[in-house]
Amino acid sequence: MKERRTLVDGIAPLERSAEKEFVFGGKAGNTQAENTQAPSRRETTASHHAPAIANRMPLSTRIRSDFATALKRASLERQLSGTTPNTLQDILEEALEPWLRDNGYLPN
Repeated sequence: MKERRTLVDGIAPLERSAEKEFVFGGKAGNTQAENTQAPSRRETTASHHAPAIANRMPLSTRIRSDFATALKRASLERQLSGTTPNTLQDILEEALEPWLRDNGYLPN
């Protein structure tokens, strides 16, 4: 029986540079410390109408299943048509902002 080799051993030397470019975002040879300094794509991508956001925090909640289905459908249809906002996060932020302002939880 033929000896099995690891996945890394199966990558040709020329493909290793492509592998590093993919893993390190086009900067082959970066160290782990250098990669942690780069901002994530989510942080650098700002909504077209929202002010610059310093950070985001995770929020977990449950919503009615018909709301979740409609929200997902809206997101996918808007992505296909190129309409913004089109991510679940951006749609929810746009929907919540007026309520929070109207009820005095955000400054006007």
